[in-house]
Amino acid sequence: MGETWSQIGSWIATIMFLWAMFDNYFPDHLRSFILSYSMKLASFVYPYINITFNEFIGDSDEYMDLKRSDAYAAIETYLSGKSSREARNLKAVVVKDSSQPVQLSLDENEGVTDEFKGVKLSWTVKKNTTRTQSFSIFPEIDEKKYYKLTFHKSHRDLVCGAYINHVMQKGKEITVSNRQRKLYTNNPSKNWERYKARKWSHVTFEHPATFDTLAMESKKKLEIVNDLEKFSKGKEYYTKIGKAWKRGYLLYGPPGTGKSSMIAAMANHLEYDIYDLELTTVKDNTELRRLLIETTGKSIIVIEDIDCSLDLTGQRKKEKKKAEDEEAKDPISKMTKGEEDSNSKVTLSGLLNFIDGLWSAIGGERIIVFTTNYVEKLDPALIRRGRMDKHIELSYCGFEAFKVLAKNYLDVDSHPFFVTIGHLLEETNITPADVAENLMPKSLNEDAEACLKKLIEAIKTAKEEATKKAEEEARLKAEKEEKEKQEDVKVDGCLAKVKENCVGVLVKDDEALAKEVKDNGVTA
Repeated sequence: MGETWSQIGSWIATIMFLWAMFDNYFPDHLRSFILSYSMKLASFVYPYINITFNEFIGDSDEYMDLKRSDAYAAIETYLSGKSSREARNLKAVVVKDSSQPVQLSLDENEGVTDEFKGVKLSWTVKKNTTRTQSFSIFPEIDEKKYYKLTFHKSHRDLVCGAYINHVMQKGKEITVSNRQRKLYTNNPSKNWERYKARKWSHVTFEHPATFDTLAMESKKKLEIVNDLEKFSKGKEYYTKIGKAWKRGYLLYGPPGTGKSSMIAAMANHLEYDIYDLELTTVKDNTELRRLLIETTGKSIIVIEDIDCSLDLTGQRKKEKKKAEDEEAKDPISKMTKGEEDSNSKVTLSGLLNFIDGLWSAIGGERIIVFTTNYVEKLDPALIRRGRMDKHIELSYCGFEAFKVLAKNYLDVDSHPFFVTIGHLLEETNITPADVAENLMPKSLNEDAEACLKKLIEAIKTAKEEATKKAEEEARLKAEKEEKEKQEDVKVDGCLAKVKENCVGVLVKDDEALAKEVKDNGVTA
Protein backbone atom coordinates (compact mmCIF):
# COMPACT_ATOMS: atom_id res chain seq x y z
CA MET A 1 0.00 0.00 0.00
CA GLY A 2 2.86 2.39 0.81
CA GLU A 3 4.43 1.77 -2.59
CA THR A 4 1.09 2.51 -4.32
CA TRP A 5 0.67 5.86 -2.57
CA SER A 6 4.26 6.80 -3.34
CA GLN A 7 3.68 6.09 -7.03
CA ILE A 8 0.48 8.17 -7.04
CA GLY A 9 2.32 11.00 -5.35
CA SER A 10 5.13 10.91 -7.88
CA TRP A 11 2.62 10.96 -10.75
CA ILE A 12 0.83 13.98 -9.27
CA ALA A 13 4.14 15.80 -8.78
CA THR A 14 5.16 15.06 -12.36
CA ILE A 15 1.83 16.33 -13.73
CA MET A 16 2.06 19.54 -11.67
CA PHE A 17 5.64 20.11 -12.88
CA LEU A 18 4.67 19.61 -16.52
CA TRP A 19 1.63 21.91 -16.14
CA ALA A 20 3.80 24.64 -14.57
CA MET A 21 6.31 24.35 -17.41
CA PHE A 22 3.47 24.46 -19.96
CA ASP A 23 1.75 27.45 -18.34
CA ASN A 24 4.91 29.53 -17.83
CA TYR A 25 7.16 28.77 -20.80
CA PHE A 26 4.95 27.85 -23.75
CA PRO A 27 4.02 30.81 -26.04
CA ASP A 28 0.43 32.04 -25.78
CA HIS A 29 -0.55 31.11 -29.34
CA LEU A 30 0.93 27.62 -28.97
CA ARG A 31 -0.72 27.12 -25.58
CA SER A 32 -4.12 28.16 -26.96
CA PHE A 33 -3.68 25.81 -29.93
CA ILE A 34 -2.85 22.84 -27.70
CA LEU A 35 -5.72 23.59 -25.25
CA SER A 36 -8.33 23.87 -28.01
CA TYR A 37 -7.35 20.49 -29.49
CA SER A 38 -7.15 18.96 -26.04
CA MET A 39 -10.75 20.03 -25.30
CA LYS A 40 -11.93 18.59 -28.62
CA LEU A 41 -10.23 15.33 -27.76
CA ALA A 42 -11.77 15.38 -24.27
CA SER A 43 -15.26 15.89 -25.74
CA PHE A 44 -15.14 12.37 -27.17
CA VAL A 45 -14.44 10.98 -23.72
CA TYR A 46 -16.62 13.46 -21.76
CA PRO A 47 -19.83 14.12 -23.82
CA TYR A 48 -21.33 16.71 -21.45
CA ILE A 49 -21.84 20.47 -21.76
CA ASN A 50 -21.51 22.96 -18.90
CA ILE A 51 -23.23 26.36 -18.74
CA THR A 52 -22.32 28.82 -15.97
CA PHE A 53 -24.57 31.56 -14.59
CA ASN A 54 -22.55 34.11 -12.60
CA GLU A 55 -24.05 35.79 -9.54
CA PHE A 56 -22.89 39.28 -10.50
CA ILE A 57 -22.68 41.08 -13.83
CA GLY A 58 -20.86 44.28 -14.67
CA ASP A 59 -17.31 45.56 -14.37
CA SER A 60 -15.48 43.20 -12.03
CA ASP A 61 -12.76 45.81 -11.45
CA GLU A 62 -15.22 48.16 -9.77
CA TYR A 63 -17.35 46.77 -6.95
CA MET A 64 -19.90 49.59 -7.19
CA ASP A 65 -20.56 48.70 -10.85
CA LEU A 66 -21.50 45.11 -10.03
CA LYS A 67 -25.15 44.13 -10.17
CA ARG A 68 -26.73 40.86 -9.06
CA SER A 69 -27.83 38.87 -12.07
CA ASP A 70 -31.59 38.43 -12.52
CA ALA A 71 -30.90 35.01 -14.08
CA TYR A 72 -28.92 33.89 -11.02
CA ALA A 73 -31.72 35.04 -8.69
CA ALA A 74 -34.37 33.27 -10.81
CA ILE A 75 -32.36 30.02 -10.80
CA GLU A 76 -31.85 30.26 -7.04
CA THR A 77 -35.59 30.69 -6.51
CA TYR A 78 -36.45 27.91 -8.97
CA LEU A 79 -34.14 25.42 -7.27
CA SER A 80 -35.17 26.40 -3.75
CA GLY A 81 -37.85 23.70 -3.46
CA LYS A 82 -35.63 20.96 -4.84
CA SER A 83 -32.75 22.10 -2.63
CA SER A 84 -34.77 21.80 0.57
CA ARG A 85 -35.89 18.27 -0.40
CA GLU A 86 -32.69 16.76 -1.84
CA ALA A 87 -29.55 18.67 -0.82
CA ARG A 88 -27.67 17.87 2.38
CA ASN A 89 -25.90 21.22 2.73
CA LEU A 90 -28.20 24.23 2.56
CA LYS A 91 -27.75 27.96 2.94
CA ALA A 92 -30.37 30.41 4.25
CA VAL A 93 -30.84 33.47 2.01
CA VAL A 94 -32.72 36.51 3.32
CA VAL A 95 -35.17 37.76 0.67
CA LYS A 96 -36.35 41.36 0.95
CA ASP A 97 -40.07 42.23 0.63
CA SER A 98 -41.18 38.60 0.49
CA SER A 99 -43.86 36.65 2.34
CA GLN A 100 -41.11 34.05 2.88
CA PRO A 101 -38.23 36.18 4.15
CA VAL A 102 -35.88 33.18 4.47
CA GLN A 103 -35.24 31.10 1.37
CA LEU A 104 -33.18 27.89 1.38
CA SER A 105 -30.66 27.48 -1.41
CA LEU A 106 -27.72 25.21 -2.27
CA ASP A 107 -24.52 25.65 -0.34
CA GLU A 108 -21.18 25.76 -2.13
CA ASN A 109 -20.20 22.62 -4.07
CA GLU A 110 -23.66 21.16 -3.46
CA GLY A 111 -25.86 19.96 -6.32
CA VAL A 112 -29.34 18.76 -7.27
CA THR A 113 -30.85 17.10 -10.33
CA ASP A 114 -33.79 18.32 -12.38
CA GLU A 115 -35.89 16.70 -15.09
CA PHE A 116 -37.47 18.44 -18.09
CA LYS A 117 -39.38 16.58 -20.80
CA GLY A 118 -37.67 13.33 -19.87
CA VAL A 119 -34.17 14.84 -19.88
CA LYS A 120 -32.13 14.79 -16.67
CA LEU A 121 -29.98 17.79 -15.84
CA SER A 122 -27.58 18.61 -13.02
CA TRP A 123 -27.21 21.92 -11.15
CA THR A 124 -24.23 22.72 -8.93
CA VAL A 125 -23.13 25.81 -7.00
CA LYS A 126 -19.46 26.66 -7.42
CA LYS A 127 -17.19 29.46 -6.28
CA ASN A 128 -14.02 30.85 -7.84
CA THR A 129 -11.65 32.42 -5.32
CA THR A 130 -8.62 34.49 -6.29
CA ARG A 131 -6.48 35.83 -3.49
CA THR A 132 -5.74 39.53 -3.68
CA GLN A 133 -3.23 41.56 -1.72
CA SER A 134 -5.27 44.77 -1.78
CA PHE A 135 -7.32 45.95 1.18
CA SER A 136 -10.95 47.00 0.67
CA ILE A 137 -13.94 47.72 2.86
CA PHE A 138 -16.07 45.86 0.33
CA PRO A 139 -16.26 42.07 -0.10
CA GLU A 140 -13.62 40.52 -2.33
CA ILE A 141 -14.80 41.01 -5.91
CA ASP A 142 -12.61 38.10 -7.07
CA GLU A 143 -14.71 35.68 -4.99
CA LYS A 144 -17.38 34.78 -7.51
CA LYS A 145 -20.22 32.31 -7.08
CA TYR A 146 -22.00 30.76 -10.01
CA TYR A 147 -24.48 28.03 -10.90
CA LYS A 148 -23.20 25.34 -13.27
CA LEU A 149 -25.72 23.48 -15.42
CA THR A 150 -24.49 20.14 -16.81
CA PHE A 151 -26.28 18.08 -19.48
CA HIS A 152 -25.53 15.69 -22.34
CA LYS A 153 -24.56 17.36 -25.59
CA SER A 154 -27.37 15.57 -27.46
CA HIS A 155 -29.89 17.76 -25.61
CA ARG A 156 -28.21 21.07 -26.46
CA ASP A 157 -31.13 22.55 -28.44
CA LEU A 158 -33.74 21.61 -25.84
CA VAL A 159 -31.75 22.94 -22.89
CA CYS A 160 -30.48 26.15 -24.52
CA GLY A 161 -33.96 26.99 -25.72
CA ALA A 162 -37.02 25.70 -23.88
CA TYR A 163 -35.46 24.58 -20.60
CA ILE A 164 -33.59 27.77 -19.72
CA ASN A 165 -36.67 29.85 -20.60
CA HIS A 166 -38.74 27.52 -18.41
CA VAL A 167 -36.38 28.00 -15.45
CA MET A 168 -36.34 31.80 -15.84
CA GLN A 169 -40.14 32.03 -16.13
CA LYS A 170 -40.89 29.71 -13.21
CA GLY A 171 -38.32 31.44 -11.02
CA LYS A 172 -39.89 34.83 -11.67
CA GLU A 173 -43.41 33.46 -11.10
CA ILE A 174 -42.37 32.04 -7.72
CA THR A 175 -40.77 35.38 -6.80
CA VAL A 176 -43.96 37.25 -7.71
CA SER A 177 -46.20 34.84 -5.80
CA ASN A 178 -43.96 35.03 -2.70
CA ARG A 179 -43.46 38.77 -2.77
CA GLN A 180 -44.91 40.91 0.01
CA ARG A 181 -47.57 43.06 -1.58
CA LYS A 182 -47.64 46.78 -0.83
CA LEU A 183 -50.02 49.69 -0.53
CA TYR A 184 -48.48 52.87 -1.97
CA THR A 185 -49.38 56.54 -1.63
CA ASN A 186 -47.80 59.43 -3.52
CA ASN A 187 -45.55 61.87 -1.65
CA PRO A 188 -45.83 65.66 -2.14
CA SER A 189 -43.56 66.79 -4.98
CA LYS A 190 -41.77 69.30 -2.76
CA ASN A 191 -40.12 66.31 -1.02
CA TRP A 192 -38.99 64.56 -4.21
CA GLU A 193 -35.59 66.26 -4.41
CA ARG A 194 -34.47 65.32 -0.91
CA TYR A 195 -31.73 62.75 -0.34
CA LYS A 196 -33.06 59.23 -0.93
CA ALA A 197 -36.55 60.69 -1.38
CA ARG A 198 -39.08 58.66 -3.32
CA LYS A 199 -42.23 59.61 -5.17
CA TRP A 200 -44.20 56.82 -3.51
CA SER A 201 -44.11 55.62 0.08
CA HIS A 202 -45.57 52.26 1.04
CA VAL A 203 -46.73 49.97 3.79
CA THR A 204 -47.42 46.24 3.69
CA PHE A 205 -50.84 45.53 2.18
CA GLU A 206 -52.72 43.34 4.65
CA HIS A 207 -56.40 43.95 3.86
CA PRO A 208 -58.23 40.60 4.31
CA ALA A 209 -61.14 41.24 1.89
CA THR A 210 -61.80 38.57 -0.73
CA PHE A 211 -64.60 37.92 -3.21
CA ASP A 212 -65.87 35.20 -0.87
CA THR A 213 -66.42 37.75 1.90
CA LEU A 214 -67.73 40.50 -0.40
CA ALA A 215 -71.43 41.31 0.11
CA MET A 216 -72.67 41.05 -3.47
CA GLU A 217 -74.78 38.85 -5.69
CA SER A 218 -72.85 35.71 -6.67
CA LYS A 219 -73.59 36.16 -10.37
CA LYS A 220 -72.11 39.65 -10.35
CA LYS A 221 -69.04 38.51 -8.41
CA LEU A 222 -68.41 35.67 -10.85
CA GLU A 223 -68.64 38.10 -13.76
CA ILE A 224 -66.02 40.40 -12.18
CA VAL A 225 -63.68 37.52 -11.28
CA ASN A 226 -63.82 36.15 -14.83
CA ASP A 227 -63.07 39.59 -16.22
CA LEU A 228 -60.05 40.02 -13.92
CA GLU A 229 -58.62 36.59 -14.76
CA LYS A 230 -59.09 37.18 -18.49
CA PHE A 231 -57.17 40.46 -18.15
CA SER A 232 -54.31 39.01 -16.08
CA LYS A 233 -53.72 36.27 -18.68
CA GLY A 234 -54.25 38.47 -21.72
CA LYS A 235 -50.78 39.83 -22.52
CA GLU A 236 -50.62 38.19 -25.94
CA TYR A 237 -54.23 39.12 -26.70
CA TYR A 238 -53.68 42.81 -25.92
CA THR A 239 -50.54 42.79 -28.09
CA LYS A 240 -52.49 41.15 -30.90
CA ILE A 241 -55.25 43.79 -30.92
CA GLY A 242 -52.78 46.67 -30.50
CA LYS A 243 -53.92 47.95 -27.10
CA ALA A 244 -51.98 48.78 -23.96
CA TRP A 245 -52.20 45.99 -21.37
CA LYS A 246 -54.42 47.86 -18.94
CA ARG A 247 -58.07 47.94 -17.91
CA GLY A 248 -60.26 50.56 -16.28
CA TYR A 249 -62.92 49.96 -13.63
CA LEU A 250 -65.49 52.51 -12.46
CA LEU A 251 -67.02 51.67 -9.07
CA TYR A 252 -70.02 53.82 -8.21
CA GLY A 253 -72.80 53.80 -5.66
CA PRO A 254 -73.88 55.31 -2.32
CA PRO A 255 -71.38 55.54 0.56
CA GLY A 256 -71.00 52.30 2.52
CA THR A 257 -71.72 49.94 -0.37
CA GLY A 258 -68.23 48.34 -0.39
CA LYS A 259 -66.20 50.16 -3.04
CA SER A 260 -62.94 50.04 -1.05
CA SER A 261 -63.55 46.40 -0.10
CA MET A 262 -64.04 45.61 -3.78
CA ILE A 263 -60.60 47.11 -4.60
CA ALA A 264 -58.97 45.09 -1.82
CA ALA A 265 -60.66 41.90 -3.06
CA MET A 266 -59.42 42.58 -6.60
CA ALA A 267 -55.84 43.09 -5.35
CA ASN A 268 -55.94 39.93 -3.23
CA HIS A 269 -57.38 37.85 -6.05
CA LEU A 270 -54.77 38.96 -8.61
CA GLU A 271 -51.95 39.38 -6.04
CA TYR A 272 -51.35 42.95 -7.25
CA ASP A 273 -49.94 45.96 -5.43
CA ILE A 274 -52.15 49.04 -4.92
CA TYR A 275 -51.15 52.63 -5.72
CA ASP A 276 -53.57 55.00 -3.98
CA LEU A 277 -53.18 58.23 -5.98
CA GLU A 278 -54.15 61.47 -4.19
CA LEU A 279 -54.72 63.91 -7.05
CA THR A 280 -54.94 67.02 -4.87
CA THR A 281 -51.22 66.76 -4.03
CA VAL A 282 -50.18 66.53 -7.69
CA LYS A 283 -49.25 69.97 -9.00
CA ASP A 284 -49.58 69.47 -12.76
CA ASN A 285 -49.76 66.97 -15.61
CA THR A 286 -45.97 66.55 -15.71
CA GLU A 287 -45.88 65.35 -12.11
CA LEU A 288 -48.78 63.01 -12.85
CA ARG A 289 -46.77 61.37 -15.65
CA ARG A 290 -43.69 61.09 -13.43
CA LEU A 291 -45.77 59.28 -10.81
CA LEU A 292 -47.09 56.90 -13.46
CA ILE A 293 -43.56 56.06 -14.61
CA GLU A 294 -42.62 55.08 -11.04
CA THR A 295 -45.43 52.52 -10.76
CA THR A 296 -44.77 48.86 -11.52
CA GLY A 297 -46.68 46.20 -13.40
CA LYS A 298 -49.09 43.88 -11.60
CA SER A 299 -50.64 46.84 -9.82
CA ILE A 300 -53.96 48.62 -9.31
CA ILE A 301 -53.88 52.43 -9.53
CA VAL A 302 -56.77 53.84 -7.49
CA ILE A 303 -58.30 57.32 -7.47
CA GLU A 304 -61.03 57.30 -4.84
CA ASP A 305 -63.90 59.80 -4.92
CA ILE A 306 -62.81 61.12 -8.31
CA ASP A 307 -65.72 63.58 -8.29
CA CYS A 308 -64.30 65.23 -5.14
CA SER A 309 -60.58 65.03 -5.95
CA LEU A 310 -60.49 67.74 -8.62
CA ASP A 311 -62.89 69.70 -10.77
CA LEU A 312 -62.23 68.25 -14.19
CA THR A 313 -65.35 69.31 -16.09
CA GLY A 314 -64.59 72.94 -16.95
CA GLN A 315 -66.22 74.41 -13.84
CA ARG A 316 -62.78 75.16 -12.41
CA LYS A 317 -62.33 78.10 -14.79
CA LYS A 318 -65.53 79.70 -13.54
CA GLU A 319 -64.56 79.14 -9.91
CA LYS A 320 -61.06 80.46 -10.55
CA LYS A 321 -62.45 83.62 -12.20
CA LYS A 322 -64.86 84.09 -9.31
CA ALA A 323 -62.02 83.68 -6.81
CA GLU A 324 -59.89 86.20 -8.70
CA ASP A 325 -62.76 88.72 -8.68
CA GLU A 326 -63.16 88.28 -4.92
CA GLU A 327 -59.43 88.74 -4.39
CA ALA A 328 -59.49 91.93 -6.47
CA LYS A 329 -62.21 93.31 -4.21
CA ASP A 330 -60.49 92.11 -1.03
CA PRO A 331 -56.67 91.88 -1.53
CA ILE A 332 -56.12 91.15 2.17
CA SER A 333 -57.86 87.79 1.82
CA LYS A 334 -55.28 86.74 -0.75
CA MET A 335 -52.47 87.41 1.73
CA THR A 336 -54.14 85.34 4.45
CA LYS A 337 -54.59 82.30 2.21
CA GLY A 338 -50.90 81.47 2.20
CA GLU A 339 -50.20 78.10 0.69
CA GLU A 340 -53.81 77.54 -0.31
CA ASP A 341 -53.00 79.19 -3.64
CA SER A 342 -50.89 76.19 -4.66
CA ASN A 343 -53.88 74.32 -6.11
CA SER A 344 -53.38 71.37 -8.39
CA LYS A 345 -53.22 72.22 -12.07
CA VAL A 346 -53.96 68.73 -13.30
CA THR A 347 -56.31 69.06 -16.27
CA LEU A 348 -58.88 66.74 -17.73
CA SER A 349 -56.71 66.17 -20.80
CA GLY A 350 -53.74 65.36 -18.56
CA LEU A 351 -55.73 62.79 -16.63
CA LEU A 352 -57.11 61.28 -19.85
CA ASN A 353 -53.56 60.94 -21.19
CA PHE A 354 -52.61 59.30 -17.89
CA ILE A 355 -55.42 56.76 -18.30
CA ASP A 356 -55.59 56.19 -22.02
CA GLY A 357 -52.75 58.06 -23.76
CA LEU A 358 -49.24 57.16 -24.83
CA TRP A 359 -47.97 57.16 -21.25
CA SER A 360 -50.56 54.58 -20.17
CA ALA A 361 -48.74 51.85 -22.14
CA ILE A 362 -45.59 52.05 -20.00
CA GLY A 363 -44.98 48.86 -18.03
CA GLY A 364 -48.24 47.08 -18.77
CA GLU A 365 -50.48 44.86 -16.62
CA ARG A 366 -52.12 47.71 -14.73
CA ILE A 367 -55.71 48.20 -13.61
CA ILE A 368 -56.99 51.76 -13.09
CA VAL A 369 -59.93 52.15 -10.71
CA PHE A 370 -62.10 55.23 -10.13
CA THR A 371 -64.63 55.34 -7.31
CA THR A 372 -67.44 57.86 -6.94
CA ASN A 373 -70.66 58.34 -5.03
CA TYR A 374 -72.15 60.53 -7.78
CA VAL A 375 -71.41 59.16 -11.23
CA GLU A 376 -73.58 61.80 -12.89
CA LYS A 377 -71.08 64.50 -11.86
CA LEU A 378 -68.23 63.01 -13.90
CA ASP A 379 -67.31 64.17 -17.37
CA PRO A 380 -68.55 61.64 -19.97
CA ALA A 381 -65.12 61.71 -21.64
CA LEU A 382 -63.53 60.48 -18.41
CA ILE A 383 -65.68 57.37 -17.96
CA ARG A 384 -66.43 56.31 -21.51
CA ARG A 385 -65.80 52.71 -22.57
CA GLY A 386 -62.18 52.23 -23.50
CA ARG A 387 -61.06 54.31 -20.53
CA MET A 388 -63.27 52.95 -17.80
CA ASP A 389 -63.94 49.65 -19.55
CA LYS A 390 -66.18 48.13 -16.88
CA HIS A 391 -68.76 50.07 -14.86
CA ILE A 392 -69.74 48.33 -11.62
CA GLU A 393 -72.65 49.65 -9.58
CA LEU A 394 -72.46 48.85 -5.88
CA SER A 395 -75.93 49.44 -4.51
CA TYR A 396 -77.90 48.88 -1.32
CA CYS A 397 -77.91 45.52 0.42
CA GLY A 398 -80.09 42.81 -1.07
CA PHE A 399 -81.04 39.47 0.40
CA GLU A 400 -78.22 37.54 -1.30
CA ALA A 401 -75.66 40.06 -0.08
CA PHE A 402 -77.17 39.81 3.41
CA LYS A 403 -76.69 36.03 3.44
CA VAL A 404 -72.98 36.51 2.68
CA LEU A 405 -72.69 38.95 5.59
CA ALA A 406 -74.60 36.62 7.92
CA LYS A 407 -72.21 33.81 7.03
CA ASN A 408 -69.17 36.08 7.55
CA TYR A 409 -70.22 37.67 10.85
CA LEU A 410 -72.41 35.02 12.48
CA ASP A 411 -71.42 31.82 10.68
CA VAL A 412 -75.07 30.99 9.95
CA ASP A 413 -76.48 29.85 6.59
CA SER A 414 -80.17 29.97 7.49
CA HIS A 415 -82.50 31.12 10.26
CA PRO A 416 -86.24 31.68 10.68
CA PHE A 417 -85.59 35.45 10.79
CA PHE A 418 -84.17 35.35 7.26
CA VAL A 419 -87.66 35.51 5.71
CA THR A 420 -88.56 38.67 7.64
CA ILE A 421 -85.22 40.29 6.84
CA GLY A 422 -85.64 39.43 3.14
CA HIS A 423 -89.04 41.19 2.98
CA LEU A 424 -87.70 44.24 4.83
CA LEU A 425 -84.67 44.54 2.54
CA GLU A 426 -86.98 44.58 -0.50
CA GLU A 427 -88.80 47.59 0.96
CA THR A 428 -85.88 49.48 2.51
CA ASN A 429 -82.62 50.98 1.26
CA ILE A 430 -79.85 50.09 3.70
CA THR A 431 -76.14 49.81 2.91
CA PRO A 432 -74.08 46.66 3.46
CA ALA A 433 -71.96 48.64 5.93
CA ASP A 434 -75.02 49.32 8.11
CA VAL A 435 -76.11 45.68 7.88
CA ALA A 436 -72.65 44.48 8.86
CA GLU A 437 -72.50 46.84 11.83
CA ASN A 438 -75.74 45.42 13.21
CA LEU A 439 -74.69 41.82 12.60
CA MET A 440 -71.43 42.20 14.48
CA PRO A 441 -71.79 41.00 18.12
CA LYS A 442 -71.02 43.79 20.58
CA SER A 443 -70.52 41.54 23.60
CA LEU A 444 -69.78 37.94 24.50
CA ASN A 445 -73.45 37.41 25.43
CA GLU A 446 -74.85 38.28 22.00
CA ASP A 447 -75.59 35.26 19.86
CA ALA A 448 -76.73 35.03 16.24
CA GLU A 449 -80.42 35.37 17.07
CA ALA A 450 -79.84 38.53 19.11
CA CYS A 451 -77.85 40.09 16.28
CA LEU A 452 -80.54 39.23 13.72
CA LYS A 453 -83.21 40.79 15.95
CA LYS A 454 -81.06 43.89 16.24
CA LEU A 455 -80.77 44.03 12.45
CA ILE A 456 -84.56 43.70 12.03
CA GLU A 457 -85.11 46.63 14.37
CA ALA A 458 -82.48 48.68 12.56
CA ILE A 459 -84.11 48.00 9.16
CA LYS A 460 -87.57 48.91 10.55
CA THR A 461 -86.15 52.13 11.98
CA ALA A 462 -84.51 52.94 8.65
CA LYS A 463 -87.79 52.25 6.89
CA GLU A 464 -89.71 54.57 9.23
CA GLU A 465 -87.11 57.29 8.81
CA ALA A 466 -87.24 56.91 5.04
CA THR A 467 -91.05 57.15 5.14
CA LYS A 468 -90.94 60.27 7.32
CA LYS A 469 -88.33 61.82 5.07
CA ALA A 470 -90.42 61.08 1.98
CA GLU A 471 -93.53 62.56 3.64
CA GLU A 472 -91.58 65.64 4.70
CA GLU A 473 -90.20 66.09 1.21
CA ALA A 474 -93.71 65.69 -0.25
CA ARG A 475 -95.09 68.24 2.24
CA LEU A 476 -92.35 70.74 1.44
CA LYS A 477 -92.90 70.21 -2.26
CA ALA A 478 -96.66 70.79 -1.88
CA GLU A 479 -96.04 73.93 0.18
CA LYS A 480 -93.62 75.20 -2.41
CA GLU A 481 -96.08 74.56 -5.23
CA GLU A 482 -98.89 76.28 -3.24
CA LYS A 483 -96.65 79.24 -2.54
CA GLU A 484 -95.68 79.51 -6.19
CA LYS A 485 -99.36 79.26 -7.13
CA GLN A 486 -100.31 82.09 -4.74
CA GLU A 487 -97.47 84.22 -6.06
CA ASP A 488 -98.74 83.61 -9.60
CA VAL A 489 -102.26 84.72 -8.54
CA LYS A 490 -100.86 87.87 -6.96
CA VAL A 491 -98.86 88.61 -10.07
CA ASP A 492 -101.95 88.10 -12.25
CA GLY A 493 -103.96 90.44 -9.98
CA CYS A 494 -101.28 93.11 -10.12
CA LEU A 495 -101.12 92.86 -13.88
CA ALA A 496 -104.93 93.22 -14.13
CA LYS A 497 -104.89 96.33 -11.93
CA VAL A 498 -102.06 97.84 -13.93
CA LYS A 499 -103.95 97.17 -17.12
CA GLU A 500 -107.13 98.78 -15.71
CA ASN A 501 -105.21 101.90 -14.64
CA CYS A 502 -103.59 102.12 -18.03
CA VAL A 503 -107.00 101.93 -19.76
CA GLY A 504 -108.38 104.71 -17.48
CA VAL A 505 -105.49 106.95 -18.31
CA LEU A 506 -106.09 106.40 -22.01
CA VAL A 507 -109.81 107.24 -21.63
CA LYS A 508 -108.97 110.46 -19.80
CA ASP A 509 -106.49 111.44 -22.45
CA ASP A 510 -109.06 110.88 -25.20
CA GLU A 511 -111.66 113.10 -23.46
CA ALA A 512 -109.13 115.89 -22.93
CA LEU A 513 -108.12 115.74 -26.58
CA ALA A 514 -111.78 116.00 -27.74
CA LYS A 515 -112.41 119.02 -25.50
CA GLU A 516 -109.30 120.74 -26.82
CA VAL A 517 -110.33 120.16 -30.42
CA LYS A 518 -113.77 121.58 -29.73
CA ASP A 519 -112.42 124.69 -28.00
CA ASN A 520 -110.01 125.48 -30.80
CA GLY A 521 -112.59 124.95 -33.49
CA VAL A 522 -110.62 122.26 -35.22
CA THR A 523 -112.68 119.64 -37.01
CA ALA A 524 -111.70 116.38 -38.48
